Amino acid sequence: MKTHVRQRAPIALIVEDDPHLRELAAALLEETDLRVVECESAEEAFSILCRDGDDVAMIFVDIRLPGVLDGMDLARRVRALWPEASVVVTSGYSPEGEMPDNVVYMPKPWLALNVLMQAERASDHMRELRAVA
Repeated sequence: MKTHVRQRAPIALIVEDDPHLRELAAALLEETDLRVVECESAEEAFSILCRDGDDVAMIFVDIRLPGVLDGMDLARRVRALWPEASVVVTSGYSPEGEMPDNVVYMPKPWLALNVLMQAERASDHMRELRAVA
C-alpha cells in the first residue's frame, strides 16, 4: 500500500492489481485535491475502509482482482457500509451480473478526463458533507 500524504484531505482509494495502471491512476488523481491511497487487493482496500472509511471520497476499483473479494464484492460492501463514497468500477471486460446502485462503470482503457471528472464530483460531495457536519 502506498499513501501520498495530504493530511485531512478526502481519500481517493485506488484498487488495481496491475502496478502500471495503479501508478497511472495515482498520478492522475494526485492532480486533484484528494489524498491518494493505492491498494493491490479488495481485502487491503477493505481494511483501509474499516479504518478510514469516513474520509474516503472515491474508490476507483478494478473488477478482476486477486484474492477472495473482487471489485464488485468491494463495491457492494462500500455501498452498504459507506454509502456517501463514490464508487467507480473499471475493467477491460464487460461486467457480469448487475451493477450495484450508484456505482459508475468505466471501461478500460479509461480516459484521464473521465477519471478526473469522477474525482471532482467525489471531492465536491465530500466537501458538502463536511460542511454540514
